[in-house]
Amino acid sequence: MKKEIIYPIRINKYLAYNNFCTRRAADEIIKSGRVKISGQVAVLGAKVNEADEVTIDKDIRRNKKMVYLAYNKPQGIVTHSPQKGEKSIEDIFNYSQKVFPVGRLDKDSHGLIILTNDGRVTDRLLNPDHYHEKEYLVKVDRTISPAFIKNMAEGVILDDGYRTRPCVVEKVNDLAFSIVLTEGKKRQIRRMCEKLERKVTELKRVRIMNIKLGGLKTREYREIEGPEQLELLASIGIDRSEI
Repeated sequence: MKKEIIYPIRINKYLAYNNFCTRRAADEIIKSGRVKISGQVAVLGAKVNEADEVTIDKDIRRNKKMVYLAYNKPQGIVTHSPQKGEKSIEDIFNYSQKVFPVGRLDKDSHGLIILTNDGRVTDRLLNPDHYHEKEYLVKVDRTISPAFIKNMAEGVILDDGYRTRPCVVEKVNDLAFSIVLTEGKKRQIRRMCEKLERKVTELKRVRIMNIKLGGLKTREYREIEGPEQLELLASIGIDRSEI
């Protein structure tokens, strides 16, 4: 579902809202002089009014291959904006095209993250309004009781007062469970466990919608292609003809 645009709107935001690319990528395209607002070359910070016509001289998205990768992020690596002494996925992962991680997986966690060069994907995949599923395997430091499973599944009131959505939780063994979320608050699973007097000792993401980690080893990746890719993109509103 496309966001409702409130005019006037900055040109980079306009392009992002219309699923052409990310705001950062839009800035680069604008600086190249290929974007026009009602016939005038746009500049950074320019605003679009409802009556304006926005054109792009060359649709660069159609001149590059859209890439979607399933990557097994190791522990100790951040997904975005590394601080001093930290390393990000970009620091340890090399690919023939520049790709970026969709969403976050905190430094202490590991497992599946999607990497892509398609700026249309981020909001469509991460916006909690879409209720897209993400599945995790979690180990904790204390025995898991039936009450713990029930409380996790029904929703937990976090330290900031937010109540998490009901979710699917299943016991794996006395110290491990699986959980399927349709939202993604910062460090949500760890905070949920802390409220129920458990400390997470290991957190691994194993699925994002129809994309599964499978047998990927740490730091390994595979291309998401064929029927798997089509199912993923169709579920976030991207048609085969747009790929």
